[in-house]
Amino acid sequence: MNGLVAFWSYALAACLFVSILLWQLRAHAAGPSRLLLGAYFATAVWASVSAIRGPVDILSVVSETIRNLAWIVLLHSISGELKSDPRRAIRLVFGAVALALGIQLVLDLLLLAVPMPPDLSRDVLSTAWLLRISLAAGALVLLHNVYGQAAPESRVNIRSAMLGLALIWGYDLNLYTLAYLDAQGLPALFNYRGLFVALIAPLFVAGPAPTGILRIRLSRAATFQSISLLTICVYFAVMAVLATALRRSAWDWGSALTAILLATMMIVTAVVVLSQWARGWVKVKLSKHLFEHRYDYRSEWLRFTETLGRAGPDAAPLGERIVQAFAEIADSPGGLLLAGEPGGSIEVGAEWNWRGANPSPQQLHDSGDFWSDVEARGRILEFEGIRHGWANGGAPSERMPHWLIDEPSAWAGIPLVHQQRLVGVVILAAPEYRRALDWEDFDLLRTAGAQAASSLAEAQGQDALVKAQRFEEFNRRFAFILHDVKNLVSQLSLLSRNAKRHADNPDFHADMVATLRSSVAKMNDLLARLSPHAPARVQSLEPQPLRPILSAAIAAKRRDHDIRLLGDSSMWANVDASALEQALGHILQNAVDASTTPVVMRVTDADPFVTIAISDKGCGMDGDFVRNRLFQPFVSTKSGGFGIGSFEARSLIAAMGGHISVDSRPGQGTTFSISVPAAEPAREPQPHRQRKRA
Repeated sequence: MNGLVAFWSYALAACLFVSILLWQLRAHAAGPSRLLLGAYFATAVWASVSAIRGPVDILSVVSETIRNLAWIVLLHSISGELKSDPRRAIRLVFGAVALALGIQLVLDLLLLAVPMPPDLSRDVLSTAWLLRISLAAGALVLLHNVYGQAAPESRVNIRSAMLGLALIWGYDLNLYTLAYLDAQGLPALFNYRGLFVALIAPLFVAGPAPTGILRIRLSRAATFQSISLLTICVYFAVMAVLATALRRSAWDWGSALTAILLATMMIVTAVVVLSQWARGWVKVKLSKHLFEHRYDYRSEWLRFTETLGRAGPDAAPLGERIVQAFAEIADSPGGLLLAGEPGGSIEVGAEWNWRGANPSPQQLHDSGDFWSDVEARGRILEFEGIRHGWANGGAPSERMPHWLIDEPSAWAGIPLVHQQRLVGVVILAAPEYRRALDWEDFDLLRTAGAQAASSLAEAQGQDALVKAQRFEEFNRRFAFILHDVKNLVSQLSLLSRNAKRHADNPDFHADMVATLRSSVAKMNDLLARLSPHAPARVQSLEPQPLRPILSAAIAAKRRDHDIRLLGDSSMWANVDASALEQALGHILQNAVDASTTPVVMRVTDADPFVTIAISDKGCGMDGDFVRNRLFQPFVSTKSGGFGIGSFEARSLIAAMGGHISVDSRPGQGTTFSISVPAAEPAREPQPHRQRKRA
């Protein structure tokens, strides 16, 4: 019966790994790693030999050694980007495991090919089992180091495969430890090992296979490897004590207790090794009690500056790199960057692995006093302390925005202050093991914040310089156009003066018509090279009725398109009438150009603002374009467009104390919500000063 169970369990495992091997060959067009294919093939061969010859046959033992060698070689290739001293420490562990594998293979071949006396054969077999225990323990240490030192974005690609290897070597570690201490009752564990491997085989196809080299993130690797080895030794001691106690007990069901012990120890090991909370707790406690300082400042600073300075076409934007750099320092899974604008406002700038909700423009606008206080204090914000009442979080809690306190993902905030100006705030998500920040965290994060603020301010200055250069180019082109206009004016002035003397001359009439046609053609060409709206500035803010402003903006566009005004347009706002009309004209023109269906303008009361929503059913825009390009000057999706309208509209509305938010979805349309400060009606309505039109 046991032989039948062993055959079918190992045969099932062999079929599954052969299927995985074939799937890898077909699923990856570029070709999977040869080392990975070799590891799958070696595992399938081991399972096949174990099914045919039995799991304890010497040929099965040799094939198992070759299987372990294939996976160790693959792990070595994966860790190929480790650098400097920690890599030498890893190489020592790889060397020890490779030596154990070599000796193991020699002993297996001796048992296979050389006849030995029973006593010598038992000694060699006992030594081989000790080597297998050491091999399984060393393989688990290597597996832990490769996975634990991988960057968070790399772990998702290898998590399931690493879990499968950990379970295989964990089973082997417990199996050979029990076999060395007490061989009674172990044949069943050997027989069911094939079924166990078959059950975990799907883990090797559950996620992306580890076919490439990982990008490694290092800390004090050599010390933690030593701690891992010490933990393995303690684990051996506990297993030895428990197995000896069971062997010397008078119970008849010791074999059942042995199996229960094996399962229990595997569950405990899996919980400790695979739990992010447990790893975080262990790291915090070890750093606290084994080192003078929590951080290896040299390594942290080198990694921080490398992340900030990473360049190239494939590099992430600076905002994302800033969030990532702070998250790596604090072991945070992600974060959000709120970037400060030159006008003093705060907007969502970037995010990296952020799982929380982004604040709305209205929420950021309403919390302006809080950001001013953060700018003045420059202290690290500790949201966890505010929620639980054991810290003020670096700022008065009565000014802390409710949306920030109520966001469970928010754990710490790092203000980025450059030359006494707040250029951004990094909001970090809480790590799996939540802890209170201490003086080392504050000092390191504050120092890193100054460096990141300098980089962000430099990037903002460079962006402003590029915009200024674009405006300079625009002004240069405008000067050329003015020269052409001057020539046209001179030509038309001459025509006007001659008309008094030659009004009755038919030849003059023909020449005048030709001249007018030529001038009109030239002026149309000049108009096509200019923005459709002349720039305007906000001059004075006064309570103004909205109805005449909205009517004037709609009238200029209604000749070519159906525009519907809904809501209460009798409200008043504290605005510059001409500037508001011009901003509405820009947005309306974009809506008219984007949609063939009627454009809807809706007025609503959003105390203390009045919101004017302009909606169209056009092609819409994606989130990246809205966030990064829509309000940039000289960026337009329309052929022949200058890309000035949206940029100027937002500048005009911001100058009046308002803001613009955009809700757009590709294929569904766009809604621009323009919010301006509300006002009480004046006794005598101010006249709406219309802009002069050519």
